[in-house]
Amino acid sequence: MPLALLALAIGAFGIGTTEFVIMGLLPQVATEFDVSIPTAGLLVTGYALGVVLGAPVMTVLGTKIPRKRMLMLLMGLFVAGNLLSAVAPAYGVMLAGRTLASLAHGAFFGIGAVVAAELVAPHRRASAIALMFTGLTVANVVGVPGGTLIGQSLGWRFTFALVAGLGLVGLLGIARLVPDLPKPQGVRLRHEIRALGNVQVLLAMAMTVLGFGGVFAAITYIAPMMTEVAGFSEGSVTWLLVLFGLGMVAGNLVGGRFADRALMPMLFVALGALAVLLAVFALTAHDQVASAVTIVLVGALGFATVPPLQKRVLDQAHGAPTLASAVNIGAFNLGNALAAWLGGLVIAAGFGYTAPNWVGAALAASALVLAVLSAALERRAAARARTVLAAPVAAS
Repeated sequence: MPLALLALAIGAFGIGTTEFVIMGLLPQVATEFDVSIPTAGLLVTGYALGVVLGAPVMTVLGTKIPRKRMLMLLMGLFVAGNLLSAVAPAYGVMLAGRTLASLAHGAFFGIGAVVAAELVAPHRRASAIALMFTGLTVANVVGVPGGTLIGQSLGWRFTFALVAGLGLVGLLGIARLVPDLPKPQGVRLRHEIRALGNVQVLLAMAMTVLGFGGVFAAITYIAPMMTEVAGFSEGSVTWLLVLFGLGMVAGNLVGGRFADRALMPMLFVALGALAVLLAVFALTAHDQVASAVTIVLVGALGFATVPPLQKRVLDQAHGAPTLASAVNIGAFNLGNALAAWLGGLVIAAGFGYTAPNWVGAALAASALVLAVLSAALERRAAARARTVLAAPVAAS
């Protein structure tokens, strides 16, 4: 694999760290700025919304800029946002810094996925995308717990300064290692927007929202589920999240490799197994060993869907993939928000801390239904095309 993928993975590592490390530092941030925990939680919500809105906006603004230069500009924006967070004198300034950093998130992964796919042969594109996303998954194993530990020991500002440094390393790596890829000829903004209306692209994005939402319906409430139901101590939750991150890394790499061989079958297997596993999680959550094993498998199966879904969007966007790829990154975050909301509803309704697992199973099963529908429509379109091509031959 090209070294340029390493530079993209480093950028992804920094972005993944800053997205999730705030969750472990909320008490310290809330104390310093004298705000409540729910108010501090807007630093998480604001970031997610910034990703959803920033992905298409930043991509559209960058349509006239070469992709390498746009990636460098996005990493510069990311560095600036984290530096602003690190030195913020007031809560509102930190919220602005988080929002500024989030604007780079979706467009970086969207454009980065297109660049990663172009750096390798067609039969290795899903693996290349998976390698870039490995930076995001490794962030959950190393960056988030490490950043949390550093923030608790040296102060949360030090964590965000280090993340800004990671972003700077990623920026320099992109400048040094990523080649100046030629801009696609004849592709205009209207082509990119038209690609979003493709039925197969929309189905892939819906699969992203539902499938990834299935994972986060369970994982969002992992702390109360593991402490109140499984009987783990609060200190054990960090290590359970590390297990989840290890599953993410393995699933991401395996998903990329098998998606290069058989993309849709890979999606069928991953989404079907994920739906079953999340339903089983409602039972295994009552046992510490079984729940720990289930958490690893949820991370693996959930992220096994990421490379094939992202490649599916690229394949179906018909020569104008950049905006569709970036919007699909926003779809992952939309799935997170939707799942967290639905999971909170069933807990508030009195169904208990394991109830979000059933919500996740339903979401993953819905994504599987859409995958089957997508494949059926594709087969029908291919059969229709063969009929049209055969008609002149038969007529002659």
